[in-house]
Amino acid sequence: MARRRLLFLAHRIPYPPDKGDKIRAWHMLDHLAETWEVDLGCLVDDPADLAHLPVLEARCATVRHARLTGAARRLRAMAALRPGRPLSLGWFHEPGLYRWVREGLASGRYDAVLAYSSTMAAYVVGAPKGAALVLDMVDVDSEKWRAYAATTEGPMRHVWAREARTLLAFERRAALAFDRTILVSPDEAAHFAALAPGAADRIDWVENGVDLRHFDAALELPSPFEGGRPAIVFTGTMDYRPNVEAVRFFADHVMPRLAGLDPAPVFHVVGANPAPSVRALAARGDVRVTGRVPDVRPYLAHAAVAVAPLGIARGIQNKVLEAMAMARPVVASPQAFEGVRAVAGRDLLVADGAEAMAAAVAAVLRGEHPAMGSVARVAVARGHDWGATLSRLDRILDEAMRKRLPETARVA
Repeated sequence: MARRRLLFLAHRIPYPPDKGDKIRAWHMLDHLAETWEVDLGCLVDDPADLAHLPVLEARCATVRHARLTGAARRLRAMAALRPGRPLSLGWFHEPGLYRWVREGLASGRYDAVLAYSSTMAAYVVGAPKGAALVLDMVDVDSEKWRAYAATTEGPMRHVWAREARTLLAFERRAALAFDRTILVSPDEAAHFAALAPGAADRIDWVENGVDLRHFDAALELPSPFEGGRPAIVFTGTMDYRPNVEAVRFFADHVMPRLAGLDPAPVFHVVGANPAPSVRALAARGDVRVTGRVPDVRPYLAHAAVAVAPLGIARGIQNKVLEAMAMARPVVASPQAFEGVRAVAGRDLLVADGAEAMAAAVAAVLRGEHPAMGSVARVAVARGHDWGATLSRLDRILDEAMRKRLPETARVA
């Protein structure tokens, strides 16, 4: 019996799984390739990722990738700047990949489509509908832009506000066009259902997981730290605005409150592409900025405490799950804690504001939570194992297949 055919669309090449959106996309793709024949269409914004295409080609029937350059993306985004259209759609639009997707859909090649992120929904909306359509929005992206607008001064405030407004309109339209729309948590799904009540009965969720075999404190990993001072660790892509703001907040407002501890800790910012304002933090005696590292696990394994002081966050933070899986005490902001299946105060500490965060970190460094790391790993093993979370994706795809419309119908 022939396997069902799935078109998987991703706005970034889903390998290697070294950042939040790629982690979720890779685990979904890898899981679905066990039971589906998968064609992958993806965009590549980092030329270094092209070296990993063989991994994807070994897993998929077909891989079609398209490179995006900064100049071309800016031109497409500006060309798309017309009333009611978000810049995001132009930013992630690549004409060759778009034609390939539309031709495949028109041919009736696929039984189902999974579009990963609202920007990839634009490749599908308006196409002849023979396949079941599932959209993984992951987070409500329009809410991120709304938060940017609320915390920005000057002309960009109006740009972000426009993006929030126009992208929400598109998200609502896409949710009506797809058979099912999934988000990263029950809370995020409920939030989007309130924003898009017309599509509420099509909205579901698939939570993030963590690879417990890869992120395992039992592995013998050499320490990357020198000098013997306690290491406070933040992991993430460091040109992403919420991460930039988080580490600057921590360095400016939390680290001074910890300077009197003996020994005084060092704050390690671990992640690729540090923005200039992040690189500047390395001039301080109590901050280290690594840039890209081949493996974040040694930094987590030997951290005294991992922190996630995010002020803007949507969905479930992989950095929190990974640190907990490595059996490290975690101190997170309420925003970074959202969606994590754990008990605050037992499995991790949740602190709001600089004073509370400094007090929580200091308590960990004084040894007041000696069992927190081990119970943290138990919590994520219980609540965020990929095998369990992705079984829900299987059910959602099966339901979408059963309820799909006739092939002569067209997407709204």
